[in-house]
Parts: sequence; structure tokens; C-alpha cells
Amino acid sequence: DRGQAMAEQNCARCHAIGRSGDSPASQAPPFRTLSQNYPLRDLEEAFAEGVTVGHAAMPQFAFAPDDVNALVAYLQSIQDPPGRE
Repeated sequence: DRGQAMAEQNCARCHAIGRSGDSPASQAPPFRTLSQNYPLRDLEEAFAEGVTVGHAAMPQFAFAPDDVNALVAYLQSIQDPPGRE
């Protein structure tokens, strides 16, 4: 619940954060597909040190360790099964 609340508060403006739906920002990948491109555990360091990407529209975030664990657990819980597009 905590990870979902964090995603809703910080990410839903651009990303689809649930098990279905399109991202409000077309260039923002739906969170349920992130594991197709990244091992989710590899995101822990980025969430803790500050998420930065190559476009200005993405705000920078840095989360506390407990928040990182909650967010990664939430991301893991919503991933599409392999092969689902």
C-alpha cells in the first residue's frame, strides 16, 4: 500500500502506475512494463540516490531506504507476465 501511494503521489502524473491503462505522458513507460527493460532491484540505487533521466520533464526524486523498498515491492507486484504486451 505504501509503495502504491508513493507511485500515485510522485509518478502518476506521467506514468500508468497500475496493472492496466495508458500513461498520461506518451513517452513515460507504464510501470507494469518496467521489468521488460530493467531488473527492478537495479532501480533501488537510483531511487535512493536520485532518479535522473535525459529529459527535463522528469522531476528528480530521492527516497529514504524504507520508501525505496516499498516502491520496488509495489513495482514487482504489478509487473506484466513475460510475453504479455
